[in-house]
Amino acid sequence: MSVRPFVEVNDRCAASHWTAAALFGLPDFPKRGPDGYHVIRPERAAHLNRPHIVVHRAKLFEDEVTLKEGIWVTTPARLWLDLAETLSLDDLVALGDACVRVPYPELDDRSEPCCTVEDIRRIIARHRGKRGIRKARLAVELIRVGADSPQETRLRLACLRGGLPEPQLNVQLVGPGGIRGPKPDVAFTEFRVGAEYEGEHHGGGDQVVRDITRSERYAEVGWTEVRISKRHMTDDCKAAVDKIRRALFARGWRPGGKTTAPQLSL
Repeated sequence: MSVRPFVEVNDRCAASHWTAAALFGLPDFPKRGPDGYHVIRPERAAHLNRPHIVVHRAKLFEDEVTLKEGIWVTTPARLWLDLAETLSLDDLVALGDACVRVPYPELDDRSEPCCTVEDIRRIIARHRGKRGIRKARLAVELIRVGADSPQETRLRLACLRGGLPEPQLNVQLVGPGGIRGPKPDVAFTEFRVGAEYEGEHHGGGDQVVRDITRSERYAEVGWTEVRISKRHMTDDCKAAVDKIRRALFARGWRPGGKTTAPQLSL
C-alpha cells in the first residue's frame, strides 16, 4: 500500500505530518493519535474515508508543497509546524535540529539541509493561529545547526536546564601546533570539555578501538572527554548533566556566569 493514490486524488492534496517526515528521512518520535498515512486535503474537498489514511483538513500554500520520490509532500518546514501540535517541546526542537542539519556527503543521499531556521521562522509567521504555534515559537529559538541525533539535542537542552553554558555542536577541535582532535557531540570550548553520547553500537569491537583512539586524541589536544551512555540519559539526563558539570568544575567553570539560555518550557 502506498500513500500516492490518496495524494493524487486532488491536485491540492499532499502527504503530510509523519508520512512527510518519513519521506524526508527525518527521525521518528513517539506518536500521539492514529497510525496510518497522513494526508492534508483542502478544507472543502470531498470526504475521504479509507483504512490506514489519516486526513487533515488545512490550507496549503504553493510553496509549502514539493515533490519527493514522485509524491506531493509538505515541505520540511511545514511538516515541522504541523507536528508542533503533538510533539513535546524537546522532540520538536530535535526534529528542527534534524531539519537544519548539514548532511555528510559520505553518509547522506543529499547535499543540503532539508530546510533552514529562517524557513521555519517564515512559516511560523504565516500561520499565526495554528494549533501548537506557541510551542513552535519557543522551539524555533532552541534549534541549532550541528546536532546529528535527537539524543544530542536532548543532551544540549538538558545542559541548559541544568544551568550549564550552552555548548557548541560537533566543532573541530584543534590543539597545539595545529593538531586536529575529535568533533565532540557537545563542546564547551571556553573550558575545553567535550561530551560524547555513545549509543548501543559503541559496544562492538571495531567501535571500541575507534573510541580508544578518540580518547587519545582528546588528550593530545588538551581537552577533557566526558563519555555519556544511555543510562545517563534517563530522568531528563540528570546523570549526564551532573557528569558534565563535574568536568567543567575541574576546568575552572563556576555557576553564575552570564548565560543567554532561551525559555525551555511552556
